[in-house]
Amino acid sequence: MFAHAIGFDDAPFDHGWRGDVPVIGTVYARTTLHGVVSGRVRRDGRNSTAELARLVNQSPEHLQLILLQGIALAGFNVVDLRALHAGTGKPVLVVARRAPDLERIRSALLTRVPGGARKWALIEAAGPMEPCAGVFVQRAGLTLAQAEAALGTFTVTGRVPEPLRAAHLTARGVTQGHSRGGRV
Repeated sequence: MFAHAIGFDDAPFDHGWRGDVPVIGTVYARTTLHGVVSGRVRRDGRNSTAELARLVNQSPEHLQLILLQGIALAGFNVVDLRALHAGTGKPVLVVARRAPDLERIRSALLTRVPGGARKWALIEAAGPMEPCAGVFVQRAGLTLAQAEAALGTFTVTGRVPEPLRAAHLTARGVTQGHSRGGRV
């Protein structure tokens, strides 16, 4: 069903950093890397949806799926899954190795993050994380069965799809001078 995808992950940053954080996207045809895009989002900001839409819309037209390593980039710069889907015309699949501690996230957003109530509303609007093919997913524009098929198409090593593994490794490598395998 899905043969072409782009996976995004943010670069590591220091705990006290308050500026922009690099975001890397890797474009895949099944399990073959075909390209890399990069952008920047504000730490704990609100521009992740617009920046990802910009990067996707400048990418090859044959892209069929957007993969995200979690619903937020650069700390709590929460992606609006429905708006990203609408702004690109592509389904969006969020992948996490384990279910998040939603109460802890809610508490942090509402007590320590500017605009936290709006960001929490975006997380709630995305729907619950669902178990799927050994990981947890949130989705916009595709069914759970389609999500499972996509994970099967793009996953080679471990449980995380190759576009996300490569984005994670690339983001770390370009910001810290090296990357390492293992869990992403």
